[in-house]
Amino acid sequence: MEIRRATTVAELLAAEHLYDGPPRADWAARFLAAPGHLMLIAYAEDGFPAGFVSGIEMLHPDKGAEMCLYELSVDESHRRRGIGRALTEALVARARERGCHGAWVGVDTDNAPALATYRAAGAVDEGVFAMRGWPLDEEPGG
Repeated sequence: MEIRRATTVAELLAAEHLYDGPPRADWAARFLAAPGHLMLIAYAEDGFPAGFVSGIEMLHPDKGAEMCLYELSVDESHRRRGIGRALTEALVARARERGCHGAWVGVDTDNAPALATYRAAGAVDEGVFAMRGWPLDEEPGG
C-alpha cells in the first residue's frame, strides 16, 4: 500500500466509490484549491484507491492551527488491514509538519470501528459533545 496526497481532480474523482455520494468536479477543484485542505489516498498494490482521509487545517486567534480529520473511508474489501489507521497516522504526521498543535475528529459514539481505528492511531477520548447543523440549501424556517 502507498499513501499519497491527492493533487488533481482526476485523483479525487477516481476515488468515487469511497465517498458517501457522487463527487463533483467543481467541488473537487475547489477542495484542492483551498488552503489547508488535503486528501491522502491509500492505493493498493494494483493502484486501486483503497481508502482516503481528508483533513482541514483550521486557525483561530487563541488556538493557533489545528487539523480536523474531516472524513475517513476505506473500501469494504480492504478493511481490517490497517489502512484506516495508516491514513489517520499519515494525516496526523502532516498536521505536525504543518505546525498544528493538535488534531481532532468528531465521531459517533456508537461507531465502534472508527473509535477503534482512531484509538489505534493514538487518539485520546476528549469527552462526548453534541453537534448541531444548519442545512443552508433550504429556505429559512422550512
